[in-house]
Amino acid sequence: MSKKTIVIADDDIDLLEQLRMQLEAKNFEVEAFESQTEVEQYIEEHEPDLAILDLMMENQDSGFVLSYKIKKLYPHVPVILITGVTSETGIKFDAATDEMRSWIKADIMLDKDIRFEQLEKEINRLLPDRYE
Repeated sequence: MSKKTIVIADDDIDLLEQLRMQLEAKNFEVEAFESQTEVEQYIEEHEPDLAILDLMMENQDSGFVLSYKIKKLYPHVPVILITGVTSETGIKFDAATDEMRSWIKADIMLDKDIRFEQLEKEINRLLPDRYE
């Protein structure tokens, strides 16, 4: 049985490392990146099973751009966007409606104050064949 590969990208090194360790403890293969550019280079040659992306990295729309590029290359790969933008700006984004998903290109959007248990629940929902 091969491990599922999750790409995570966040310019917050502490959060990135915390997510990496938690996901590896749950038996995922993790590719962790600190920038949009690094993820773009990776996905040109590798197809992840799932991606968890920060919305704002070196650009304010890095997560949106990466989500679009991943879905264009690999339409079936689930994408989770995590963001602190709501607490920072008061602007609320979500991917709950077809209209929002039509331009956000993410399967789920979560606030950055998410507990790992909630994130794991969403991952398991998006990767139902994880243990096959």
